[in-house]
Amino acid sequence: MLDACAELVDEVGYEGLTTTLLAERAEVAIGSVYQFFPDKRAIVQALTLRTMESYLQRLDERFASDEMTHWWDGVDAGIDEYITMHRTVPGFRTLHFGDVVDLHLLDEQRDNNGVIADQLARVLTERFGLTDVPQLRFVLEIAVEAADALIKLAFRRRSDGDERVLVEAKALIREYLHRQVDGHEGGGDRSAVEQPAEATQPA
Repeated sequence: MLDACAELVDEVGYEGLTTTLLAERAEVAIGSVYQFFPDKRAIVQALTLRTMESYLQRLDERFASDEMTHWWDGVDAGIDEYITMHRTVPGFRTLHFGDVVDLHLLDEQRDNNGVIADQLARVLTERFGLTDVPQLRFVLEIAVEAADALIKLAFRRRSDGDERVLVEAKALIREYLHRQVDGHEGGGDRSAVEQPAEATQPA
């Protein structure tokens, strides 16, 4: 049923999706749909959670590679996988990580991009030893929001993603995160990642 849901949202959008259409596409009785899902929102939520798990698994596989020697390699992989999913995963270009349905689809307490930033913080700290503090999550959330907006723009401009926009998106995110993260390496000035959250607030 989740595969059928992914196909349908690409064809008719979230607003056009109905449980009746889903039952027909999945070739199941409508009662079977309601046995597992109370409404279409619940179906899309399950699909989105599955997509997020797939995204994180793809990142874990790439992060396991010895070719990654710097935290930027991890960020680059995160952006590349996000772009690849737009191109290859049914339903993803329409739903992304649930924004079209509910900004809190993945977690009632945090918006969807905040959840993704949390997960990226986890994998980056585990793989590259970045300091896992709230400020790291904050700068990653800013980066995720910016990358998400620009990648969506790229796919609005071209069905396969406007490469010029995608290149600029990577450059923007790289520059921002280098400024926020790299300052703490090699004994240099402390970056915003290392500073207490209150230190970044205006006096």
